[in-house]
Amino acid sequence: MNLLPHLTRFVFALLVVVGGPTVISAKQTPNVVVIFMDDMGYADIGPFGAEGYDTPHLDRMAKEGRIFTDFYVTQAVCSASRAGLLTGCYNVRVGIGGALGPKSKIGIHENEVTLGEIAKQKGYATACYGKWHLGHHKKFLPMQHGFDDYFGLPYSNDMWPYHPGVRHLSVEKRIERWPHLPLIDKNEVINAEVSPKDQEQLTTQYTEKAVQFIKDHKEEPFLVYLPHSMVHVPLYVSEKFKGQSDRGLFGDVMMEVDWSVGQILDTLRQHDLQDNTLVIFTSDNGPWLSYGDHAGSAGPLREGKGTMFEGGCRESCVMWWPGTIPAGTTCTEPAMTIDILPTVAYLIGAELPAHKIDGRNIWPLIAGENDAKSPHEAYYFYYGKQLQAIRSGKWKMHFPHGYRTMAGKPGGMDGNPTAYSQRKIGLELFDLDADIGETTNVADQHPEVVKRLNRLADAMRRDLGDNNVKGAGIRPAGQL
Repeated sequence: MNLLPHLTRFVFALLVVVGGPTVISAKQTPNVVVIFMDDMGYADIGPFGAEGYDTPHLDRMAKEGRIFTDFYVTQAVCSASRAGLLTGCYNVRVGIGGALGPKSKIGIHENEVTLGEIAKQKGYATACYGKWHLGHHKKFLPMQHGFDDYFGLPYSNDMWPYHPGVRHLSVEKRIERWPHLPLIDKNEVINAEVSPKDQEQLTTQYTEKAVQFIKDHKEEPFLVYLPHSMVHVPLYVSEKFKGQSDRGLFGDVMMEVDWSVGQILDTLRQHDLQDNTLVIFTSDNGPWLSYGDHAGSAGPLREGKGTMFEGGCRESCVMWWPGTIPAGTTCTEPAMTIDILPTVAYLIGAELPAHKIDGRNIWPLIAGENDAKSPHEAYYFYYGKQLQAIRSGKWKMHFPHGYRTMAGKPGGMDGNPTAYSQRKIGLELFDLDADIGETTNVADQHPEVVKRLNRLADAMRRDLGDNNVKGAGIRPAGQL
């Protein structure tokens, strides 16, 4: 029996009790794996109510770990969400919004400190396998921002000549809008024209790369960031999972994602690393509802991707660290991806960036400490540059804004979307404890809450702006 992981866990626990892990050596600090899904809905995994397919590995992960029912991303769209996760900042602060495309000339700024760079402070081996989407030019790619290895797509897998919006055009016209999709290994394009057949292998390739990296670095601390391209449309799955679910192609893809999680966790167990590794599983935003049978489900939540209602920005989340995170437990306190970077920094004894970040250490929530509460008075929800909502405790208040909705219509079929309708919401207050679906405006019944949240929002507007008003705390994105 290898006693090192058990001794490590004991030393870690002791140091937390006496004042935190800031004095732990690199060998004693935990490994970290972050699995980040794309466009996965709140109810798309077994622990959160998935139907039509099984997710046994995620189910076991939840039984051995802790689920977070009120876990958020900074913005319900690809690049913005990733910027929040990797910098510990609201994406508006770091100048990244929307979904950067193949013609974009911006990306993550060289002065921003990523989760990878936090880990490198303490001598970690670091890798990113999957969809990056923080700039596709070399200066913006992962290996220039704290990662020792990279393999994956630089942006979304639908940003190619087979996009449904250009299928009616000639190939020449298609490529003017959406050039061929590249696959990158480290800093080099190794496949300049990714094909549908190539996409079928992406989940497997990302997983195999991550597993091998863990094996290669099992004797030293490591951080693996695994941002899957799936379940973003177009959906692709390998032969081993085709036709395996009762939910069609979407269910097949989710079964392969669950297999991927199982491969990661099994590798950690096989090398006796489970007692010294924190694994986080969550998604970048909610389901792309206009794609219908190729989209996931937000379950009881309102709307989906592209909105800051709960269905767009509240994500299912599971965290796992056997023997340290209490098994089979649930956290209902609000938390957000911006909190991962400062929490990891706390756990490994790394220094936080000198510049301002928005996230805070949520280790007491993750560890299940008695009566642990969110360290934030409020979370703020921007879409684009507009402050659209704020959450504080059980209260969520929307400010007047327009949003897209399926308005009760079914989505598309077989990878072809249907059109959204446009709606507007005024200033409305929801009690999420009683009304998870944001259906009943109670602003008139709680004027004191409205007043307090407006005051908090005004302070944030001075910092991060609102629409055409620029905040004092915004930093520029990187430029070519």
